[in-house]
Amino acid sequence: MDAPVSIGQSLMSKHLHRSNEKYNVLRAFISRFRKLLVGKENNAGPRSEAEERVHSWIQALARSEKSLTFEYVQSTERGRLSFKEAERRLLEGGQNIPIDHNFPSWWQLWCTAFIHPFNIILIIMATLSFLASDNANGIIMLILVMLSVGIRFHQDYNSSRAAMKLSELLRSQIRVQRCAGKVIQTELVVQIDYRDIVPGDIIHFSPGDLFPGDVRLVTSKDLIVSQSSLTGESGTTEKVADIIEDPSTPLLELKNICFMGTSVESGCGTGLVISTGSRTYMSTIFSTMGQEKHTDAFENGLRCVSYALVCIMVLVVPIISLTDYYASHNLGESVIFGISVAVALTPQMLPLIVNTNLAKGAIAMAKDRCIVKRLSTIQHMGAMDILCIDKTGTLTTNRIIMVHHMDSWGFPNERVLRFAFLNSYFKTEANSPIDDAILAYAYTNGYRFQASKWRMIEEIPFDFVRRRMSVIIERDLDSIWDEQGSYFDTTKYVITKGALEEVLSISTLIEDIDKGVNLTLTPKDREVVLQKSEELSNDGLRVLGVAMKRENTIIKSGPTKYSALESDMVFLGLISFFDPPKNSAKQALWQLAEKGVKAKVLTGDSLSLAIKVCKEVGIRTTHVTTGPDLDILEHTEFHEAVRRATVLARLTPTQKLRVVQSLQKVGNHVVGFLGDGINDSLALEAADVGISVDSGSSVAKDLADIILLEKDLNVLVSGVEHGRLTYGNTMKYIKMSLVANIGSIISLFIATMFIQFEPLSPRQLLTQNFLYNLGQIAIPWDKVDDGYAKVPQGWSATELPVFILWNGPVCSIFDIGTFLFLRFYYEADQVSDSEFFHSAWFIEGLLMQALIIHMIRTEKIPFIQDMATWPVVFSTITISAIGIIIPFSPIGKLMGLMNLPLSYFGFLVVLFLGYFSLGQIVKRIYILIYKRWL
Repeated sequence: MDAPVSIGQSLMSKHLHRSNEKYNVLRAFISRFRKLLVGKENNAGPRSEAEERVHSWIQALARSEKSLTFEYVQSTERGRLSFKEAERRLLEGGQNIPIDHNFPSWWQLWCTAFIHPFNIILIIMATLSFLASDNANGIIMLILVMLSVGIRFHQDYNSSRAAMKLSELLRSQIRVQRCAGKVIQTELVVQIDYRDIVPGDIIHFSPGDLFPGDVRLVTSKDLIVSQSSLTGESGTTEKVADIIEDPSTPLLELKNICFMGTSVESGCGTGLVISTGSRTYMSTIFSTMGQEKHTDAFENGLRCVSYALVCIMVLVVPIISLTDYYASHNLGESVIFGISVAVALTPQMLPLIVNTNLAKGAIAMAKDRCIVKRLSTIQHMGAMDILCIDKTGTLTTNRIIMVHHMDSWGFPNERVLRFAFLNSYFKTEANSPIDDAILAYAYTNGYRFQASKWRMIEEIPFDFVRRRMSVIIERDLDSIWDEQGSYFDTTKYVITKGALEEVLSISTLIEDIDKGVNLTLTPKDREVVLQKSEELSNDGLRVLGVAMKRENTIIKSGPTKYSALESDMVFLGLISFFDPPKNSAKQALWQLAEKGVKAKVLTGDSLSLAIKVCKEVGIRTTHVTTGPDLDILEHTEFHEAVRRATVLARLTPTQKLRVVQSLQKVGNHVVGFLGDGINDSLALEAADVGISVDSGSSVAKDLADIILLEKDLNVLVSGVEHGRLTYGNTMKYIKMSLVANIGSIISLFIATMFIQFEPLSPRQLLTQNFLYNLGQIAIPWDKVDDGYAKVPQGWSATELPVFILWNGPVCSIFDIGTFLFLRFYYEADQVSDSEFFHSAWFIEGLLMQALIIHMIRTEKIPFIQDMATWPVVFSTITISAIGIIIPFSPIGKLMGLMNLPLSYFGFLVVLFLGYFSLGQIVKRIYILIYKRWL
């Protein structure tokens, strides 16, 4: 049942003829709402249409009187919703499940992981290898395919189940008011499963309960609700039933609306369910969870390479096969030779190289107490240029410290600290961070308040209605006369600390230290105190008030007595607190900035507090904004505000998501997001790099790509370095492999056109290709140039073809030089000379491909300005030695190779010196034009 649409339409007709002004205004609002629901209006802002519908529906009911609200959802204040009617609505509207996803089965996920262009190419090449009797190569390629498919299947399977955690959070029994009976209906309060709640139900709630849907309050008593699951703020919100909201009130600040997934901290009441299931606010903001992430540039690039290779194979292989058939007149041999060329063209080691690179990076990051769940994330970290971070616990220590203890006029006052200390010292409930901060401040600064000379008589605990707590203490008789004079001429004191407004509300006197008297607390004094508090709050400090009074009456327990005790207090002054930034945060942010990663703070906290912390850690606060400000912007203005702002405060989960998506799609950035709450889930899933902490919520950890065992930004600095090293080594393989393979195929094609036999037999070509691939396994252990890791590294769609066009012909030039040398110097152009030609071409081709690794891996002069790591050098020497030895060995004889004269090796020395010289010239020109190499 699409409740908002049908109800909105029925209301329009029902109230059409009412003349009362408030009904006319309401009718106009519902009319606009109905148009939106049927798609005749479109929000110009960045909200989705579905979310705008929910916003408008909730706002309409929040601005309506209770009597009208019951009519809108076709219910009554007495809860006359029968079990039969509730069952009908449940069948029509569906179960109350917040996220209605049909999660794919395991075989669907496996098929998705399997159907990838590069996997298809490898399978085809494996099949062709088996046809060419190269079983070893075929088996290796199939293993690589299964490895790649298995890793992606594991990641996608875990990610697709993360959204189910949200529905698990809401599983509970709900007390609902229903009516039963056919003739005489009896009102009942029954417990039902949250999934069976329908619009129109009246629910009863008390502390600890979760709201099963969006609810318009009917009654409330001292109701305090936690909305941290939606806002990310640790504070609570007071809710009131008997209020009609103003149109300008932001959605999450509505006092008479409670949202699905939020919880009751204290108080009780009843509420009318106005939306359930997928029509709730929570469902609209989390509806994208479990869906596939957008494809990143690197994956798109690999797909393009795969498609390009397919096109090249389709074009080149038939031509080479026909050319070889024209020369040899042996169709079977020509087909097998064409298949061998196709196998040689494929960068078969790409999955192994990429996964080895990523696994090596993951192991290195694990040593830094950073667990990598999704290996491809390491690659994304190398390309990341914006990191969106939460304030609490990331930039700050998440440990409150005390800053000020001052009187009402802003001057330091030890008496304020003394009574605040005694209040915290004698508190028997679990100490809060505030109490710990007060005690730590007193002890570490050398204050001795002699708490042992006092004893507690009674405690009035904190609650979310009073927002304060008090202790009643008495002085030991031996210590009545104290150096502080008249203030200790009685033995009993009531000491109160709490929210400043609440402490001021129970105070009638104010202490004047200079005059040594208590004066009447005037409105002007109150204004001075509040102004000072506002100044401290604007500096990002949390402010509490402290008050006390002497009590001579007999202390008795009970709410009435507590109320009397917390009255006619003497206001002493203010104490302020701050969550200090981590010592490591400023250095880590500076290192990230040096590496081209800009930090943006996305928080649900207040703007003033966020600005204070950001200034402390060196984040610029020239351009800041808030969630409510973003909500009123048009699309273009929204994206511009996101681009400019470094601090974005008071953000809802959907606003965090839109910020991340704006940076990705409009700003073309690779975005990382660090968050640990349910409210961060949307942004975590959408980000290219989702980062959570071990202490975060289960949903956040399921969606994150990386989990930090310590909430320290320095780990991310290390991750960025590993990511760029991984990307650099991966690009080395892709570029050198394509340059070598395509250059070699071009050379084979040209040679085939001018000689009467194949330049290499299929077996020789596959052996050469296998040895070359084996030599590339060491690439993940290579290093990158010093300046490479200092800037974000991302895939360029046009760079790879241009790189191949510049460097591929260089290889072909020297291959053709070898062909000409063999033909004219050794006159090896007849079929009888094929064995000699094969041997010479085999060694030259293998050595050329091995040396290409060193030419491509650095923008410097290889072996002179920069040397590869020892695994790469050892691999090159080993593969080169094997290639040279094979023609002289019995294996070479089986392969149709023969011994070569020393003069040929002298030619190869000259050839490769020429290759390095010309290759370096081309490299410098390329860097001069395109400003980069890898």
